[in-house]
Amino acid sequence: MDDSLYFTEQHLAVREMVRSFAREEIAPVAAQLDEREEFPWQNIKKMGELGLLGVPWSEDLGGAGLDYIAYMIAIHETAKVCASHAITISAHTTLGTSPIVHFGTEEQKRRFVPLLASGRVLGGFGLTEESAGSDSGGTRTTAVRKDGYYVINGSKRFITHGGVGEIFVVTAVTDKKRGTRGISSFIMTKPTTELAKAAEVGVGHDPSLPAMAGFRAGKKERKLGWRASDTSELIFEDVEVPAENLLGVEGQGFVNFMRTLDAGRIGLAALSLGLAEGAFEQAMRYATVRRQFGKPIFEFQGLQFQLSDCATEIEAGKHLMYHAAWLAQQGKPFTKQAAMAKLFCSELAMRTTLKAIQVHGGYGYTRDYPVERMMRDAKICEIGEGTSEIQRVVIARSLLREMAD
Repeated sequence: MDDSLYFTEQHLAVREMVRSFAREEIAPVAAQLDEREEFPWQNIKKMGELGLLGVPWSEDLGGAGLDYIAYMIAIHETAKVCASHAITISAHTTLGTSPIVHFGTEEQKRRFVPLLASGRVLGGFGLTEESAGSDSGGTRTTAVRKDGYYVINGSKRFITHGGVGEIFVVTAVTDKKRGTRGISSFIMTKPTTELAKAAEVGVGHDPSLPAMAGFRAGKKERKLGWRASDTSELIFEDVEVPAENLLGVEGQGFVNFMRTLDAGRIGLAALSLGLAEGAFEQAMRYATVRRQFGKPIFEFQGLQFQLSDCATEIEAGKHLMYHAAWLAQQGKPFTKQAAMAKLFCSELAMRTTLKAIQVHGGYGYTRDYPVERMMRDAKICEIGEGTSEIQRVVIARSLLREMAD
């Protein structure tokens, strides 16, 4: 891809900074963190200091003051080395912070966004439930209005940062009779489950945030991939949430989180693209040094064809993802383009990581090389932020609307 098509000099500088950080700080520990299923607290602190946890937010809100394309570059480049670090940036920024930035009051923004954008605490998005996955309108968590507060009961499942996070945007039903128009959003706070680690590194906990009684993390998921990313249940038992923590207008939660998910799909496309590109680079490197039958295996035409296909598809993925990001940055409609980018790049990540393992042969099936971890990390990209099937539904509906217009 011609860098000048989407990138300014500032974007190129951001890309070089993130590449250096990923190579020097993330790559040496990625396999060990994956093996231990350990959250990367030391690197979280460094990422906060570099501004990677608040890339697109204004400096007066504690962010880096950069644009949306710079944010996608950060996810893309990080994912080339470790998807767990990349999803931390993406989930924290798009899912945990952006709803407050876009739908919050000035008071809510000033209260919560600087803590998130600076990386002092981590954020998350409480949407998915046991019976509300692809059918996100099937939310069963309830919020009942009392005098000056809401009482929230229910639970959420598969929440990134559910354990380690402290600030969450949570959806709950405020009016059962209105269907999806009866779903609202709330800002909720709890202490991190890893207080000792947070104290050790100096980020991750802010004592000024109220610990809402009855709000806690549940089971931590043990996953195939993204093992250095925290994924946990959220549980709400008669949690009293102040009325001023209602995010946006009552009943607008569904509309707002659909907008949030649109943007999240571009982020997951960037992560998927990074995984594909990282695996491709590993395969290329290995193919030029591994010798069989007296010559580097890259000289075999069958392998050249496979790597040529990967390179071509990665190039296509770059255009899809960065075009969707450009549309979002320009304030233009991007729902269809985000779904296309997410669908293509997530399935590309799966194809490319499998081919990278094949190139490595038996070594690719061991943990001596990063491609097996990349393959495990790639699978969730076809599921999270809307499955591949849901992306196809979104695209088809967009096509029908365009035809009608």
